[in-house]
Amino acid sequence: MAIRSNLSFIICILILSAVTGCTAYERPTQNDPWNQANTSPSIPAPTRETTSQKPIPTKPTVKPNQVGGTVNVAILLPLSGPKAALGQSMLQAAQLALFDIGNNNFNLIPRDTKGTAQGASTAAQSAINDGAQLILGPLFADSVRATQAVAQSRNVNLIAFSTDASLANKNSFLMGFMPSSQVDRITNYALSNGYKDFALIAPKDTYGNIVSAKFNQSVASRAGNITKTIRFNGTDPAITNEIAKLKGSSVQAVFMPMGGTQADMVASALTYHTLYPKDVRRLGTGLWDNPQIAQLQNLNGGWFAAPSPQKRANFDQRYADTYGQRPIRIASLAYDATALAAVLAQNGIQRSGRADFSSNAITNPNGFAGVDGVFRFGRDGIVQRNLAILEINNGQIKEIDAAADRF
Repeated sequence: MAIRSNLSFIICILILSAVTGCTAYERPTQNDPWNQANTSPSIPAPTRETTSQKPIPTKPTVKPNQVGGTVNVAILLPLSGPKAALGQSMLQAAQLALFDIGNNNFNLIPRDTKGTAQGASTAAQSAINDGAQLILGPLFADSVRATQAVAQSRNVNLIAFSTDASLANKNSFLMGFMPSSQVDRITNYALSNGYKDFALIAPKDTYGNIVSAKFNQSVASRAGNITKTIRFNGTDPAITNEIAKLKGSSVQAVFMPMGGTQADMVASALTYHTLYPKDVRRLGTGLWDNPQIAQLQNLNGGWFAAPSPQKRANFDQRYADTYGQRPIRIASLAYDATALAAVLAQNGIQRSGRADFSSNAITNPNGFAGVDGVFRFGRDGIVQRNLAILEINNGQIKEIDAAADRF
């Protein structure tokens, strides 16, 4: 019998409305902050031998006469090497989904990419040779590119965790947290709340280039005004001289798409030059979805767009109860991808007697409900998400405008 604990946690196809527009072109690389373990508090790789953890139940044995036969889905992750902690957290999230909703004919095939393109190519070939009908992952752009070459030659679709939109196509679907949709959401929310004059402060890197271009487009399309643009390298202290020029300006809000030390440096410089948080709103992206960022006093009152933490809370608690520690932030992607694969398999078997991982099934315009909210894939292969608006409020991250529960 399939294990079905906590049925409220099951991903399901929703009756959602019309298709929205596609997200914009994005090209983050392996250095994209959303693809790094340090975007949330660093944790060691969980191991199942630790006595403080609850053991995962033994997977049910496949019955040879089951309708639809065995469904094989591979998941490719960096399970060794520098990003092993990230890969292990994502794998354990996938296993949690498997035992929450997977039928006993659903077989998850983990493969280690070692965090390299060559490792991903070898892992994909191994998984497909072992019967994988769908590949989940890998994570980094170079690894996704290498996997595509193998998967497409064998007519196997891919649902990857990268945010490099240049990799998306009719057979490769990207599930990562796309910065373009975050920029659109926060810009629209700020403008709808009376903010018209903005400053843009962004690092000179790939991520900064992407979000800056999108912010310029979003503000212009809604009749807003960007009074000043400041770009900087790394943690160059010379930026404070540029920020000083904002003093006495008409700027009502500053868009600052950065995390960590950069966010602290820029926010502190704004305050130093009398652009106080209570007077000049700080705006950010999902890079602020981090308890450490919430502790920065000079970001207090700041707004950013990200998936609802309220929706994710159940997953976080289930993961902690099972493994003895909190998941790395993007582990939820692996849970949702595995749960989605199980739903697609079950639906296909019910309709035709076999799992359906076709492009048509994956791009169901009705969308799906996951632990990070509703999502769907456009025909361009890029995920579309409904996002919440979150506020940094005295050291806490609070949801102030909920994400729509349907498209």
